This record gives sequence, C-alpha cells and structure tokens, in this order.
Amino acid sequence: MREPCVSAKSNRLQKITTMEKNEQPIRKTFQNSILAWIDERLPIISIMQREYINYPTPRNVNYFWSFGAIATVMLLVMITTGLVLAMQYTSHTAMAFSSVQRIMRDVNYGWLLRTIHMNGASMFFLAVYIHIYRGMYYGSYKKPRELIWILGVMILLLMMATAFTGYVLPWGQMSYWAATVITNLFSAVPLIGEHIVSFLWGGFSVDNPTLNRFFVLHFLLPFVILGVVLLHVAALHVTGSNNPDGVDVKSKRDTLPFHPYITSKDSLAMLVFAIIYAAIVFYAPNFLNHPDNAIPANPLSTPEHIVPEWYFLPFYAVLRAIPNKLLGVLGLFGGVAILFFLPFLDRSKVRSCRYRPIYRWFLWAFVIDVVFLGWLGGRPAEEPYILWARLGTLYYFGFFLLLVPLVSLFERPSPLPASISEPVLKTADRPRVS
Repeated sequence: MREPCVSAKSNRLQKITTMEKNEQPIRKTFQNSILAWIDERLPIISIMQREYINYPTPRNVNYFWSFGAIATVMLLVMITTGLVLAMQYTSHTAMAFSSVQRIMRDVNYGWLLRTIHMNGASMFFLAVYIHIYRGMYYGSYKKPRELIWILGVMILLLMMATAFTGYVLPWGQMSYWAATVITNLFSAVPLIGEHIVSFLWGGFSVDNPTLNRFFVLHFLLPFVILGVVLLHVAALHVTGSNNPDGVDVKSKRDTLPFHPYITSKDSLAMLVFAIIYAAIVFYAPNFLNHPDNAIPANPLSTPEHIVPEWYFLPFYAVLRAIPNKLLGVLGLFGGVAILFFLPFLDRSKVRSCRYRPIYRWFLWAFVIDVVFLGWLGGRPAEEPYILWARLGTLYYFGFFLLLVPLVSLFERPSPLPASISEPVLKTADRPRVS
C-alpha cells in the first residue's frame, strides 16, 4: 500500500535534484578578496555579471535593438545636465528668462549644458519613437511581453509630461502660450475641469505659481521615469528579449552572451547616435527650437502660430482635427493611451512583420500617417490642413481599432523558421562567391 507514496516521493526528489544541477550559481567566485567579501554580503556584482554580461540574448538581434540602450543613456544625460542646470535656474516669472540667458552667457560651460539638455529632449524622443516602432514591427508587445510594453507606454506618457513642464521653464513667448493652451484643455473635463485648471495654474491665470509647479514636476518626473525604466528592464530579463524572427529561444545555439557581442553592437550604435547628437549641439543648436521662445513671455501679445515641440506635433494635429473640445482632448490623450491596448487588439500568433505581409503594409502606412500628422501639426489651423488632419486622425485610430484586429484574424502569415539559429547559421555556412 505504501509503494505509490514511495515512488511519488522518489520522483519529486529526482526532479529537485535535476533542477539543482541545471540551476546556475547566483554568486561568482572572485580572486580579489575585497570583491569576494562584498559580494558574499551583497551579491550585486554577481547579479550584474549574470544579468548584463552572461545574459543570453538572441543571436539574430539587429541594430534596432540598440535604441533601448541609447534611450537609457539619453535619460541619464538628461538627468545629469538637468541637475546642474537646476542649480543656476531661478523659478520666478520675473527672473526665469534672464536666468536662462545668464546660464548661456555667464556660467562656465552653461551654454553647452543647456544646449545638450535642450536638444537632448528631441534626441531622447527620437530614440524612444524608433524603439516603439521596433516593438510594433517585430511584435515585441505580444505574449509573454505584454507588461514590458505597458511599462514602456507608461514611460512615454511620463516623458511627455516631463518635456511639457520643461518647455515652460525658459518662460519665453512659446513657453507661456503653450502652457496657457494646454492647461486650458482640462477645462473640457465635465464637472471638475475648471478645478483642475485652477489647481495647475495655482491662481486665476498662468503665472508664478504655475511656473513653480512645473519646475517641481520637471525636477521630480525624471526620477519617476528612471524607476519605471528599471521595472521595464527587470520585466525584460524575466521573459527574455524578442528577436527579428519572433521565434522563441529553443536551445543554447539560439543565443549569445550579452557581453561582448551585444555590448559591442550597442556601443557602435551609440557612437553613431552621439555623432549626430553632437553635430546638432555644436552646429545647429537652435534648429529644433521655435524662434518665438527667444522672446520674453508677454501675456498681452499672442504669437501668430502656437506650435509645440516636434515630438508633440502628431497629437497636436489630432487635437485640432476634432471640432469638439472634449472629443479633441480625448483624441489627444487617446492617441497615446491606445498603445496600452495593442497587445490585446492584435490576436495574431505570429510576432514579426517579416512573416506578416499584409500587416507590414498597414504598419508602414501608419508610420507615414504619423509623420504626415506631425507635419500638419506645424501648419496653420486652416483648410486644407484641417481636412487632411481629420483623414490622418481617422487612419490613426482606425489602424488600432479596426485594421489590427481584422488583419490578425484573416491574414495568412508566411512559414516561420524552426529556430532562431537556423537562418543565421545557414547564412553563415553559405559558400562565398569569389
């Protein structure tokens, strides 16, 4: 009568023994006695060794995967330069504009710090937008990486809030009127809209309390972003990286250690990105900025065209395309919020666009549509631009709510490779023609 119990117990013991053999050691043995002493009590070095040096990465990742690392470096650059600039900035409507001019002219290398920080916002958004496009093209939002995608969209929302509050701080003409227009949008919220606007203003108009609120938020939000980025990376290391073929890792042949292979690729991508960044900083520092923001804020003089920064222009075009104020505000925020639901709208079992020909064409049309909306956001609010913006807005939301679900149901994807290593090694083994 006791034989089944003994058998079950022995099976459990055998399973536990097998798991222990396959389990990798958490700690690494160090020859340096100081490192060994520290790591024995706080295994931070072993964790870094496991997660960022020996971490198995799909061997077929391309340079699109480097933009996550580039975005992280840009976040650290923005936090570092922002901390130094905050030491010299004066958060008061009577002195904010002149304090920025003092940073540019009198503070040692203040012009460089501000130019790096000012253009760094654009480069940060550029890296993140490419990172998002890569996720959409290769299906990095699909199971089991839904939470990674959701945390990424949260980072985008926090970035937008940080960038908007930072745009107000120079207290130029465009800063003041952008703050006036955007904060007034909350008045469209039923019942509590006026209270939200009054809270943001800290009074009856955009004034000194508003500037102080925005300065505090702009100082704190980057650290919130950094915290969400750590969660984003932690979730990535649980599920593992996606790859251009969208095929799960099946064996050790499918992966390579993160260092030196991926670190070398990321370093080269960062170098090219840094060269472009440096060219803008040193040769065209004001290329991405509106000239009206070099004029002190004047509540009695409205600029001819109130235009936000380029990374907000597609959503600004959506706002202006919808005639109803409340629906326009919903469209503005919905343009970002709808990204949260992409993992649940796309029901296709195939991840990568390499094997989804129909979805690939619709996605390229979506990218062109976003660029088109960005161009329209910088145009005057008149015909034919408003009509074009409405057509672009219709495709933007139609892509997520109509095309993505329908294509995932009716599309017939191309056959997937048996493994990640199969197409990579097959190409490597192919004889070269001399």
